Amino acid sequence: MNKKELRAKYKALRSHLSNEEVESLSIDIANRLLELPVWEKSYYHIFLSIHQKKEINTEFLLNILLGKDKNVIVSKSNFKDNTLQHFLLTDTTALKVNSWGIPEPVDGIPIPEDKIEVVFVPLLAFDQNGNRVGYGKGFYDKFLAKCNPNTLKIGLSFFSAEEEIENVTTADIPLDFCVTPTKVYSIKK
Repeated sequence: MNKKELRAKYKALRSHLSNEEVESLSIDIANRLLELPVWEKSYYHIFLSIHQKKEINTEFLLNILLGKDKNVIVSKSNFKDNTLQHFLLTDTTALKVNSWGIPEPVDGIPIPEDKIEVVFVPLLAFDQNGNRVGYGKGFYDKFLAKCNPNTLKIGLSFFSAEEEIENVTTADIPLDFCVTPTKVYSIKK
């Protein structure tokens, strides 16, 4: 299937999950993440969930990161040019939900992309080659292109991998891992 078809399919699948299923599956994903060999790093970028879109609740992952005393980075969206600004999440970071339902930092300590070592990537679907389908605005592809080539990119999904996404382009940045409630996909490059 192509990106447009997959976007529609997975938005529909997610919309049928109950709030209880979202919470339970999100906990399973957070626990499965503990199996990855990524916990020796210092700077981790996390997305804050859009609850009305039934995205994975990253609160459980956030608690793991804070419990491991990691530096957590969150982003603020610029919808004029579809880019992200990144800020260190601290005890004093004020968060505000934007008009798209995304919790974002109001301001804070800026962190450059090349300092981020692990990025947890939101997605709607992914394939066995590490390609992903998001909402189609390109925020994460632009962000990941600016990261260090060694930055680990970890997708989080409620659902299993598709065989292949048909219309992948050179601007699409593939994942290194994708974690579902039941499996860790390690992408071979």
